[in-house]
Formats: sequence, structure tokens, C-alpha cells
Amino acid sequence: MLETISNRTEITVRFSECDPLGMVWHGNYIRYFEDGREAFGKQYDIGYWDIYSSTKLAVPLVHIECDYKKFVGYGEKIIIETKFINTAAAKIIFEYTLFNEKNQIVCTGKSIQVFLDAEKKELIITNPTFFEDWKKKHLG
Repeated sequence: MLETISNRTEITVRFSECDPLGMVWHGNYIRYFEDGREAFGKQYDIGYWDIYSSTKLAVPLVHIECDYKKFVGYGEKIIIETKFINTAAAKIIFEYTLFNEKNQIVCTGKSIQVFLDAEKKELIITNPTFFEDWKKKHLG
């Protein structure tokens, strides 16, 4: 069984994401993590809307880490590598590595999401059936 699968996507830093010095404002790295999660979801059929529309479950973030390594500026390209980390717990865990155009690590991070019954606002503490099926399909 595979322990992880990943996606790589590229973005270009927009002007609105930079501070007055032309460097990416620190809070935007969290947005880049979201870009990575969305690209991963499209590739592996586990996007936010896919989950909600078929199960009425939400997957809110409950933890996020971000470690900055290098500055990135306006117009630069960033590769966002998003890795799914398999766990037995009822969680979706991703690890992120952002690379600049020179393939240097710019930032690393991690996020944890849980399953929530969107109508009842109740935490789901066991893996939903769809998630177990998804893991069997993509991790073996």
C-alpha cells in the first residue's frame, strides 16, 4: 500500500500578493497551500465540492503549519507540491513544499482537515465510507 500520493502545480506570484517591498506577504503562503489542495483534489477526485455534494460533509481546516525558507517576489513562478499523508485517523493530512524557479525550497507546511456533518455541525470521528473507498482506489 502506498503511504502518500502527490500533486505538483505551478503558479505565478501576482502583484496583489506582495507587500510594499515586492515580496510575497507571509499570509499568502497559506493561500498557496489551498491552491495545492485544490489542484490535488482535481487530480485525485477529492475536491471540497466533490465531498460536500456527494456526502454533505465539510472538511474544515483544524491545523496549519508554515515554515518560511526563502523570499519570493512579484512575477516569480512557484511550484506547489502537495502530498497526501495516509493515516488511520478520520483526517485529511497534507504536507506542502513550495519551490522557486531555481528548484530551491521556499516554504514547507502541513495542514490537517477533519470531517464534519455540515447539517448537524457534528464532528465525524470515524473514516467515512467514501474516504475509505477513495484511499483503496488511490493508495492500493
